[in-house]
Amino acid sequence: MLLYPVYVLLFADSGLSVGRISSLFVLWSLTGVLLEVPSGAWADAVSRRTLLWLGPLLGAAGFALWVLVPSYWAFAAGFVLWGARGALGSGALEALVYEELERAGAADRYARVMGRAHALGQVAVMAATALAGPVLSAGGYRAVGAASVLASLLCAAVATRFPEHRAPAAPSEDGWAATLRAGFADVRRDRSVLGALLLVPAVTAVWGALDEYTPLLVEETGVPDTDVPRLLVLVWAGVTAGSLLSGPAERLGRAGLAALLAGAALALAAGALTGKPAGIALVALAFGGFQLATVLADVRLQRRIEGAGRATLTSVAGLGTELVTVAVYGAYGFLGSAFGHGAAFALCAVPYLTTALAVALAAARGRKR
Repeated sequence: MLLYPVYVLLFADSGLSVGRISSLFVLWSLTGVLLEVPSGAWADAVSRRTLLWLGPLLGAAGFALWVLVPSYWAFAAGFVLWGARGALGSGALEALVYEELERAGAADRYARVMGRAHALGQVAVMAATALAGPVLSAGGYRAVGAASVLASLLCAAVATRFPEHRAPAAPSEDGWAATLRAGFADVRRDRSVLGALLLVPAVTAVWGALDEYTPLLVEETGVPDTDVPRLLVLVWAGVTAGSLLSGPAERLGRAGLAALLAGAALALAAGALTGKPAGIALVALAFGGFQLATVLADVRLQRRIEGAGRATLTSVAGLGTELVTVAVYGAYGFLGSAFGHGAAFALCAVPYLTTALAVALAAARGRKR
């Protein structure tokens, strides 16, 4: 989607302050909060593939709104549609891929397959980021928006071709409630599932929220708007490298994961505080580490789920991610306005150091047993 690297600039060029931009991100996440778990239960009860092609159509409508009637309320409506798109796919995709691999006797390839899938998506993001500047210069935001709508329609078409051998659940009087109970049965049966659920938002939320502000961080280094996408390509190259390493790194224990999170946090803080374009290379390194940790956290969760509510529990993890993300957006609205984007990024590295410490302590307790 060519809009991705420049839509924050669209908001700023339309007169929105950092606070109002953050309020849009909060609305985006709140939409996910409301729809995340119900959509996961729906995916378990009906068809995961259906949700995967329906979501991109909602995203296409939202992007069209942004460029046709650029205003705060159009941006808000677009984020509601985009939030619904994300909720429909969250949980459904992971559950479909894991169970199709399991059916083929290849569940042990989940980390490698998902890592490569993320990498391909990130290569597409880099291509879109590289193209966004020239297309923006030639045709403005409407040309960028039209390309994004087309990409969403192609995404929906591809999703209709996904294999799905799982039969929908039999209808029951309790409907989604029965599906939710089946999903939470795993948590009651095995407390390690709860730990895996909590690890996903701890690893995923903060850097996922910061990603929305990277164009503003890059712009703060003094480069012109048309050069912002070029530096964002570097960031996404780091993220792609993190995805590609997920297969070889899936045997990292808790101590290794703690070291990964701590190293990425320090790189994020150092890169953001330089205030120079060269510092974006360290931010890219940090994002690569966080992406690798995100895939590994998902792998741990999928391996611990044994019941029929896989999409439901994955969506519960997504709900936790959305709730933490809302808090990050709210905090960033204050931090970015008060201290600037570099300082705000550096301060957001602190939660990762805390998570790294918690994981390291858990690893030490495990060795003593």
